[in-house]
Amino acid sequence: MEASSSNNQWRLYRDLAWLWPIISPPEDYVAETERFAKVIRKYARIEVKTLLNLGCGGGHHDYTLQKHFEVTGVDVSGAMLELAKRLNPEVTYYLDDMRTARLSKTFDAVTIFDSINYMLTREELLAAFKTAFEHLKAGGILLTIAEETVERFQQNRTLCSTHVQGDNEITFVQNYYDPDTTDTTYEANFIYLIRHSGKLELQTDYHIGGIFKLGTWLDALRESGFEVKQTRFKSPPIGEENYPLLLGIRPR
Repeated sequence: MEASSSNNQWRLYRDLAWLWPIISPPEDYVAETERFAKVIRKYARIEVKTLLNLGCGGGHHDYTLQKHFEVTGVDVSGAMLELAKRLNPEVTYYLDDMRTARLSKTFDAVTIFDSINYMLTREELLAAFKTAFEHLKAGGILLTIAEETVERFQQNRTLCSTHVQGDNEITFVQNYYDPDTTDTTYEANFIYLIRHSGKLELQTDYHIGGIFKLGTWLDALRESGFEVKQTRFKSPPIGEENYPLLLGIRPR
């Protein structure tokens, strides 16, 4: 089967969603999310009580964010939202697309974490930022991470990790490759070696992500109406990964 087959795309958000809490458990997000909460409070120009997490996935950031804020989550994957609801029963979740969602309410803060990587064009990136802007109160703040940029993309980067939960042992292989550096997308190919009570099952998964220059991110934030600030974020589990942490403040 070719990697680009429609049956092989985005399976982590469909039939393989059950793997997510095993290969990326919510406790791995606690330290970074605590830092995000501090940054949100530091840079917002209003008291932050409510927060909208666009592209919340399985709710692993919400697991910690809800300790600080009243959290609402939005995601386009029904399978991921089912995981999020089980993990965080007190959080309100909506099945919707961050590019077009309109909830008819505003929040003190909005977050978009690695789900922003699925914006494949500048227009889609701008649409996600406009959604965030429309859902923010004046003085509120958007926090997002420019995880993959043209400047920091590592061609053919490959990662491998093994995770155990009960009788399941999952070896997760990730490979990132940009076959055409003149466009705004890259490929992420995932391999899952799933051993249940020692019996091996192999599954593959193909994702397409968006890749832009950092300046494109900043310009899109400004075009959406934000006052932009930039800092850095070092991912605790990996250590050497140092991402641009972007903050958009909705002017009063």
